[in-house]
Amino acid sequence: FASELVRKVSKSDHYKSLDANQVLLSITQNPLLWYQVPFVYLKRGNDSLRSLIGVNKKAKYAAFANFFDASGNYKLAPMLESAYKSATPNQFQKDFIETDRKVNLLFSALEGKILRIFPVPNDPNNRWISFSEVAETKLQGVDSLYVNNVIPLYFASLRQGRASQDYTQADQLLESLKGYQQKYGAAVMPSEKQISAEVLYNKYDIFKRLFSWYMYAGTLLFFILIAQMLYDVRFLRAVINVFIGIIAFLFVLHTGGLAARWYISGHAPWSDAYESMIYVAWATMGMGLAFGRKSNLTIAATAFVSSMVLMIAHWNWMDPEIANLVPVLDSYWLMIHVAVIVGSYGPFALGMILGIISLFLMLLTTKKSAEKMRLHVAELTVVNELALTVGLIMLTIGNFLGGQWANESWGRYWGWDPKETWALISILIYAFVLHMRLVPGLRGKWIYSLASVVAFASIMMTYFGVNFYLTGLHSYASGDKVITPNFVYYNMAFITLLGILSYGKAKKYFSK
Repeated sequence: FASELVRKVSKSDHYKSLDANQVLLSITQNPLLWYQVPFVYLKRGNDSLRSLIGVNKKAKYAAFANFFDASGNYKLAPMLESAYKSATPNQFQKDFIETDRKVNLLFSALEGKILRIFPVPNDPNNRWISFSEVAETKLQGVDSLYVNNVIPLYFASLRQGRASQDYTQADQLLESLKGYQQKYGAAVMPSEKQISAEVLYNKYDIFKRLFSWYMYAGTLLFFILIAQMLYDVRFLRAVINVFIGIIAFLFVLHTGGLAARWYISGHAPWSDAYESMIYVAWATMGMGLAFGRKSNLTIAATAFVSSMVLMIAHWNWMDPEIANLVPVLDSYWLMIHVAVIVGSYGPFALGMILGIISLFLMLLTTKKSAEKMRLHVAELTVVNELALTVGLIMLTIGNFLGGQWANESWGRYWGWDPKETWALISILIYAFVLHMRLVPGLRGKWIYSLASVVAFASIMMTYFGVNFYLTGLHSYASGDKVITPNFVYYNMAFITLLGILSYGKAKKYFSK
């Protein structure tokens, strides 16, 4: 909880030498100290925001006090009024809205309202309150005496414990708080096993570790496989088997992490952006291992792609919080529809990376290595076709299941919602790619490999683009104006250049 709070406000999981737990404890105990601490992250490129609150144009952080003038007026208020009223706020307005949310979150922590640790006795809604809200609740007798004194006593015992290096009294107060929670809030409290599982889950942070482990193992395996293509010796084969075993073990850890998150949250772990990303990485790696019997390059490629997906999932803008389901997702269809349709992105990602590798192998082909390269490209193309076939079947089934869920939720099976439409477009695109071999002029391995790469753009549009560029029932950003990241253009240029450069070699050595 502390890590998520600090990360949302400052885009980091620590502050200088303090870890997230120490930051939260310090804010709770001495909130006035944090009014002047530059802690609120400011998005790059918005000089107007910095000028308005009176900080340096190069400042990365601002203090809570910077957002108020001498009279206590909120400096962002004039800009926020128009930003929140706008049906489609532009990027400039979105920066102010995002900053306002960070300031409000920090304010709730400074007020002491963020830690709701006291269940209200006999409340019909199982409501919990923070220490600063105790005065607003009509508690009586021993309960009132306890909740009004336990937090001040706890902080006093911490100070005493620091002096004597004995925290026995502080620990006893925490145990008494736990007893109070169990007495009045047992109906909504997770079990002891779930709490222990979540503590271990946060301690080992397996998904954050996996992206670097996948990357190291996948990259090294790829280079060893390239070396084996040139020098087929027994030692390299043994090393390859070791790395495949390592990647398989990492996949087991990945599976265990998803299972742990499912157990802790009580629902399928693909209910939000972060969870869907770690699930896509899992599906991609699973498909790689499933088809790895036919090509070791497939395992290396999918390990690398999985590492990239997990790396993106752990960028600061993606929230890893384990939270309750929003009402529209609180359905058994979440486990069925989303699992199938998002799982289909794994084999499509596999097809994309295999297409890129095939184009690279064509580009590197020489007269001397032509026969061996043709064998490897043919091998990769077979796996690519299998992957896209599985992905197309899953995407089609997932789309039909989505219609069933839509009928239960919105009273219609199909409504031309952007997400539905783009899922259908993706089905048609991949159906065409898989049937290209029936067209005499489109039977070559070069055109198939390039098509399997380009077709993945439809999946990216279905998965990301619809959420931010279009307005619909599945759109997280509600049609907000979004600046397309530069890497999209870089990728388009890279694929175009790779396709052009590999075409000549493909025509010369792979035309038959």
